Amino acid sequence: MLDESLLAEEFPQADDLVYLNHAGVAPWPSRTARAVGEFAMENARRGASGYRDWLAREQALREQLRAFINAPSAADIALLKNTSEALSVVASGLDWRWGDNVVGSDEEFQSNRFAWQAQRKFGVSWRGISLRGADPEADLMTACDERTRVLAVSSVQYASGFRLDLPRLGAFCRRRGILFCVDAIQGLGALQFDVQAVQADFAMADAHKWLLGPEGIALFYCRAELRPQLELRQFGWHMVEGAGSFDSTEWRPAAAATRFECGSPNMVGIHALSASIGLLAEIGMDMVEQRLLEISDYLVARLAAMEKISVLTPRETARRAGIVTFSAAGADPVRLQAELRESGVICAARGGGVRFSPHFYTGTRRIDRALSILDGLLS
Repeated sequence: MLDESLLAEEFPQADDLVYLNHAGVAPWPSRTARAVGEFAMENARRGASGYRDWLAREQALREQLRAFINAPSAADIALLKNTSEALSVVASGLDWRWGDNVVGSDEEFQSNRFAWQAQRKFGVSWRGISLRGADPEADLMTACDERTRVLAVSSVQYASGFRLDLPRLGAFCRRRGILFCVDAIQGLGALQFDVQAVQADFAMADAHKWLLGPEGIALFYCRAELRPQLELRQFGWHMVEGAGSFDSTEWRPAAAATRFECGSPNMVGIHALSASIGLLAEIGMDMVEQRLLEISDYLVARLAAMEKISVLTPRETARRAGIVTFSAAGADPVRLQAELRESGVICAARGGGVRFSPHFYTGTRRIDRALSILDGLLS
């Protein structure tokens, strides 16, 4: 059972605000704000005299993330700037052959299209498959052929909130020798995620959404045997074996996933994300997922009962995570989102509707308040 006093301490949000935009940029927990403040003060007072401790925190974060996604080794974890960079590392690093294709969904966020579409100069085509059929996973698998190199999907679609059956897709890819790339930004921190169980070859996610961390730092998982197969496009002191041996004239890329990190680490982001991951691990992702699905179930049911509302997100719990998107009859979603924001409901306009994205700590009282405001705007 969740410790409500812990939630109140970690998420002291303003009473005049209902924050429903965790699929955009999430608020930090109190411990994350403290970690950043303490790091900043240490830097102001002592500079980098404690850099060894900073490096220890960096390594600790890699282990935290390894455990968080059940990666085989911390060496499988790279700390990059964002999901887009991680997708680009994969897309620009593969040894494409003319006529190869990449299969994905037609609902993907731009980053998970652009990186693949940019490979057209190598004769690579991108296929955007609809997820609106009776069996979306089967439709994605049917679209794959003997020239499909990668199946690249989001675990949860950013606009509709539709959740895919990743283990089913991963098993298919492993049988067929297709690389499985999972953009996990809208699922990681909301749902339990196990890279080995879903048989992901690559997985990536920014910290600033459901992971409750800062912008500018992201997790990139790369399966060990595939790391040497990705051609490197960025180079610097940090991505080599024996990083820190500055007088050496000979170098080779690190065997670990640090080979994808060309330069100095984001130490502010590392301290912040370590604190946020620590909170999620302390609560337990099983509890986080259970609580968030209960909240989204409640939100869907309440919205569905409203006269002018059409829920665009799937009703089945197994097809949802934390995103609930809806449209309102006769209302422009962009204008409605702006009016909600002016009334203290922080949300987004996406996919032809308004997107609410609470997290596990969002109580029903705040949900009720947001819906009361919505009802008033539509009256």
